[in-house]
Amino acid sequence: MKTTVWRLFFCQALINATMVGQVAMGALIGHSLSGDQALATLPMAVQMTAVMAASIPASLIFGRCGRRTGFLVGALLSLLGSLTFAAGVWFQDFWLYNLGAVFAGCGWGIGQHYRFAAAEAAPPAWRPRAISLVMAGPVLSALFGPEIVKHSYDLFAPTLFLGTYLVLALLPLIGMVLLSGLDLPPPPPRTGARTPIPEILRRPAFVAAAVAGLVAYGTMNLAMTATPLEMQLCGFSVGAAATVIQAHSLAMFAPGFVTGRLITRFGVMRVILAGSALTAACVAVALLGRDFWHFIVALTLLGVGWNFMFVGATTLLATSHAPEERVRAQAANEVIVFGTVACTAFLSGFVHHRYGWEVLNLTLLPPLVVAVALLAWQRMRMGRVQPAE
Repeated sequence: MKTTVWRLFFCQALINATMVGQVAMGALIGHSLSGDQALATLPMAVQMTAVMAASIPASLIFGRCGRRTGFLVGALLSLLGSLTFAAGVWFQDFWLYNLGAVFAGCGWGIGQHYRFAAAEAAPPAWRPRAISLVMAGPVLSALFGPEIVKHSYDLFAPTLFLGTYLVLALLPLIGMVLLSGLDLPPPPPRTGARTPIPEILRRPAFVAAAVAGLVAYGTMNLAMTATPLEMQLCGFSVGAAATVIQAHSLAMFAPGFVTGRLITRFGVMRVILAGSALTAACVAVALLGRDFWHFIVALTLLGVGWNFMFVGATTLLATSHAPEERVRAQAANEVIVFGTVACTAFLSGFVHHRYGWEVLNLTLLPPLVVAVALLAWQRMRMGRVQPAE
């Protein structure tokens, strides 16, 4: 079981490296190819829409063919995405570049299920640690993704970033090698009577998990997507923006080595609430100024806050469904979470262009209040139910 989880750890790291690189480049390339600051984050928005759209087909593949086949399909789509991105940059075609975002988003969306595969491979007592460990895999992405951008973006100058996408295209190939022979639980049994999706959606534990997940990812994506663009407007270099994204990515995934233990010791609700507080602290730092340290400290707080909230939400989700319902519940959760992420990616460029950096950061606070209120309600509800049991 531990060998399987570690292989999933490295597979998650590889597929996330392409996303970390894309975060550092996407808004800059979008601005360059479109010539419109409001459209700068459109490629990221398209990519996140594809992540959401991939959730249901992915659940069908996982349910019929198993996890390994589904992950191989995801790696192939990620490879196709990087090559199409490269073609868009080479031909200076904004819409071809957005087509690459469709393929890359579908591949990355399938890759988001590595954490679910870890939960299924681990016994219940070890499940939080397995989830958080696999979600710590992208700490390697955080180390190497921005470095790939820094050292390859001008390999084919004056066509910037072409070399980066050609290098990133190698990563899914390595992932395919790791996936070969991977031992994962078989697909759940297909029974005649299946729980309707609306019934799963109405469960309080599912609602709390989905809202915590969508707020974690939505608020993080709203601020993260616009950061490289804001830094460029403040006169910082591509390398400086990549360094901030690198620090942010490390903060997102490095806590995964201990988040599972924190959940086991302090409870999932407290860890999610701590993540909410850290995200609010990010807003406070971002509003203080636009020096380099403001960006790097704010994005670091945002990353740790995301980790606590999202790992906690994934752990909570595992308690909201029976084993035979897992694929459908996970697909529903992914549609909700990444549908929200897609919306924030669309809004990020518009809000930043229309209302500015300060307003964009302030928009993170209302969703956090809603998430905290819902978690407080869920905790009180659990307190009332447990004595009766």
